Amino acid sequence: MSASPTDVTDVTDRQPSAWAPLRSAAFRSLWLAVLASNIGTWMQTVGAQWLLVDAPGAATLVSLVQTASMLPVLMLALPAGALADTFDRRRLLIAVQCFLAAVGVLLTVLTAAGRMPPALLLTLTFGLGVGQALTLPAWQAVIPELVPRSQLVSASALGSISVNLARSVGPAVAGVLVAQAGVAVVFAVNAVSFAIFAVTLVRWRPARREQDAVPERFTAALRAGGRYVRHSPVVRRILLRAALFVVPGSALWALLPLVASRRLGLGAGGYGVLLGALGVGAVAGALVLPRVRRVLSSNHLLLLAGLLYAVVLATLALVPVPAVAVAVVALVPAGLAWMTVLSSVNAAMQLFLPGWVRARGLSVYQMVFAGGQALGAVAWGALGEFTGLVGALTVAAALMAVGALSVLVWPLRETRGVDRDPAVYWPEPHLTLEPPARGGPVLVTVSYTVRPERQAEFVEAMRAVGRSRRRTGAMRWRLFRAGERADGFVEVYQVPTWEEHLRQHGGRLTGADRVVEERARALAEDDVRVNHLLPAEPE
Repeated sequence: MSASPTDVTDVTDRQPSAWAPLRSAAFRSLWLAVLASNIGTWMQTVGAQWLLVDAPGAATLVSLVQTASMLPVLMLALPAGALADTFDRRRLLIAVQCFLAAVGVLLTVLTAAGRMPPALLLTLTFGLGVGQALTLPAWQAVIPELVPRSQLVSASALGSISVNLARSVGPAVAGVLVAQAGVAVVFAVNAVSFAIFAVTLVRWRPARREQDAVPERFTAALRAGGRYVRHSPVVRRILLRAALFVVPGSALWALLPLVASRRLGLGAGGYGVLLGALGVGAVAGALVLPRVRRVLSSNHLLLLAGLLYAVVLATLALVPVPAVAVAVVALVPAGLAWMTVLSSVNAAMQLFLPGWVRARGLSVYQMVFAGGQALGAVAWGALGEFTGLVGALTVAAALMAVGALSVLVWPLRETRGVDRDPAVYWPEPHLTLEPPARGGPVLVTVSYTVRPERQAEFVEAMRAVGRSRRRTGAMRWRLFRAGERADGFVEVYQVPTWEEHLRQHGGRLTGADRVVEERARALAEDDVRVNHLLPAEPE
């Protein structure tokens, strides 16, 4: 396996069509329902922001709409991922859409009645964000169940098309409705969009999902997801690349309403046109991305897209007032760059994560994405109040350029050819004692005999084994030398419970874990001995 950090994907050079996943009836119907929901969400965002444009402290309040939407994802992403990995994802999604529809109805009624002060609007927007936080990891984890692995990159791009087509249509429609019928109608459409998604989920009948013999406890699932991300260098690098793009990139979304109203002198309809330009660029980018990926690696795409986005931010800062046409044209490549980066890192996460922890891993990605937008929006709004829009956009452009160039130092890691399928290769443990499923901790020792000429290579190979143990359940891991003999090594790792260790035996390991373990064992003699040490006294 090559160690070159030129590309993170493990798909073949022959990329499937961008539309290939839509041939699946289940994916197609759910994708259309998500599109409807995304359109409603963007209409909701425009309506909420425009309701606050004329309020005192508008720069801060408008940016807080994005913060209120994204902050719940930052707070609840990992718990939401644990729920999606331990419960039926379809039922979870249905329940959440019903909750979102109810919040949407409440927003509609109170706004129509003229009882929607900024604090209440932000509170209910936060409620919608809670629902989105619960929806995102479950929906992302469902996608690999709907399409073949070879189509995951295309499915991720279609997800970006959904978001950005909604970004094109939603704001434009919202601008018209706000001007003609008022913000309450926009909120009503959003409530209906959640109901459409719920009905589509009710009609979907997925294949039965294999469940663990012992259901995973919620708190244990949370800890297991955190351990996996913490001890996976590939996942950590993907998250770093996402953060370095999203934090400066969020300045555009946070400050665009003020750019529209203050610098360009536009109303709600004009703001919708600006967002529409972003959406058009993103949709166009998703269509050409499969072809571009044939000639450019993921890291080259991240570099070029980041620099392009930085140029757009600088253009918006320097564009003469009121050069609306220049702003509209500039926003098209910004949408293309946004889609390219986020679909690339999202697909990389989906391709790399094993099924048992997929929703939890994706929830951490959503947490970084939403946290970068939510906290970034507050920072850019405050900076906009202090330095003005031009100063804030200029700083964002500089940070975006620096982040893009950092891909030369911190590229996405190579995973081409890495086997991510489950691999059950550990022998069943045969114990004289019968430990309780939730008893623990369990200390596992593995003794090796290694010839002196192989020991340095063995120690290096065991580093990868240690990361594998920690990713799949070990709280602690260490490799020791046997003091009584020169060729003895003992691997020691601690698992919180017996059921957690059984999950290592029964499906948490992948083909890649098997490869690294076999590489280490090939350097040792055949007399490998495994012992399971159980607590002598209950705690």
